[in-house]
Amino acid sequence: MDIIMITGNILVPGIIIGVLSFIGGGLVSYVFYQAILKRKRFNILNEAELEAEVIKKEKILQAKEKFYQLKTEHEKHINERNQKVVQAENKLKQRESALSQKLAETQRSKQEVETIRDNLSNQLELVEKKNEELERLHKQQVEKLEVISGMSGDEARAQLVESLKEEAKTEAMSFVNEIMDEAKMTANKEAKRIVVQSIQRVATETAIENSVTVFHIESDEIKGRIIGREGRNIRALEAATGVEIIVDDTPEAIILSAFDPVRREIARLSLHQLVTDGRIHPARIEEVVIKTQKQIEEEVVETGKRTSIDLGIHGLHPELVRLLGKMKYRSSYGQNLLQHSREVANLSAIMATELGLNAKMAKRAGLLHDIGKVPDDEPEMPHAVLGMKLAERYKEKDEICNAIGAHHDEVEMTTLIAPIVQVCDSISGARPGARREVVEAYIKRLKDLEAMALSYPGVMKTYAIQAGRELRVIVGSDKIDDKDAENLSSDIARKIQDEMTYPGQVKITVIRETRAVNYAK
Repeated sequence: MDIIMITGNILVPGIIIGVLSFIGGGLVSYVFYQAILKRKRFNILNEAELEAEVIKKEKILQAKEKFYQLKTEHEKHINERNQKVVQAENKLKQRESALSQKLAETQRSKQEVETIRDNLSNQLELVEKKNEELERLHKQQVEKLEVISGMSGDEARAQLVESLKEEAKTEAMSFVNEIMDEAKMTANKEAKRIVVQSIQRVATETAIENSVTVFHIESDEIKGRIIGREGRNIRALEAATGVEIIVDDTPEAIILSAFDPVRREIARLSLHQLVTDGRIHPARIEEVVIKTQKQIEEEVVETGKRTSIDLGIHGLHPELVRLLGKMKYRSSYGQNLLQHSREVANLSAIMATELGLNAKMAKRAGLLHDIGKVPDDEPEMPHAVLGMKLAERYKEKDEICNAIGAHHDEVEMTTLIAPIVQVCDSISGARPGARREVVEAYIKRLKDLEAMALSYPGVMKTYAIQAGRELRVIVGSDKIDDKDAENLSSDIARKIQDEMTYPGQVKITVIRETRAVNYAK
């Protein structure tokens, strides 16, 4: 019993101690766990703050980049608006200068009107003085007649009236004639003023077309390569271009002779490319000539576009633009056709402005007035009528078509623009040195030679060379044999003798060539 009591006394405090120890350990563990959680929470917060700082910096950088981009676009937009404002200011200045010029011209016209009015006032005063003098003479004559003849005043007055009536009629007719002559002189003076002002405001160089082109080379060695073995290269170039190539003793130069400027230009560009490339043989020559012909066609279109843009004429049909470009390589009595048309267009616009008409329409009609000289087919009809038909085909206005067709009086004029274009065409062609009749007749004769030979069946190309003293006719070998070629040469020579007028003699050379071409693959 005593042992049990002792054991019980010992166990109870041990259990209490154990419980207290467990509770204390739990508290210590809880505190330690809370400390660890707090440290982890602190680390997580630090990492989150660092990441937030990095994200913040990235967003700031992105915002700055966006700001700089928007700023650049804004500045670009401002610059564009400034440029537009500057352009608008320049246009306003141009309009102000144009208005100033018109105001000055109006003031000059007013001064001329005032001068005419003053002249009329002086003439009226002169008439009044003459009337007063007539009345005084009349009174003196009446008094003398009464004294000398002893007639009554009524009889003398009747006789005096008859005599004065004839004198007054004579004086009146003389005075009317003077006024009419002066009015005519004033009208002629005003018309001359408009014409002279129009001519003075358009300055165009006098262009004379030649029939030869000089091609410069560096050495005689290149000249030998152009000629080729036994002259095959030069013969191939002449056959491909239709241009006579003259190789003489002139140092470092070859002469290209042809009446057609397009052929000469093709030959010159082809020679330049062949000499630059260094490969000169018949096959290469044909290849280069074909390539150059395409290049010239592109240049023709570009020239037409540039001309219409320079003159401020828009909405032309592409075919009319191409025909405008062809004018660069055509001449009218030695005068370059494109320069002539540009000059007529500017003159027509100025004259229409002076007369208060539509300047744009007059300029358009002036530019297109000779369009009938450059079509590809060139039918047998006056170029003015052909140009009018072309303009009608490509939807030009009736006023412009009539001005084109009537500028040589083949068609009746129905608008006020037509006589303006006719007058400006005469002004442009009548300047000293602008045209040469002989060159135009010579070129027409060469064209007629080529057209006559080209009308025969089997003929592919014709070239008039040696200033019209030789006609080369290229025929198809599959259509004409050697015997037919001889007969063709005789027929062409006989037809030229019967139908054409020419100096000296014309040599007809018919060329028939057979080629066999295959490809090794």
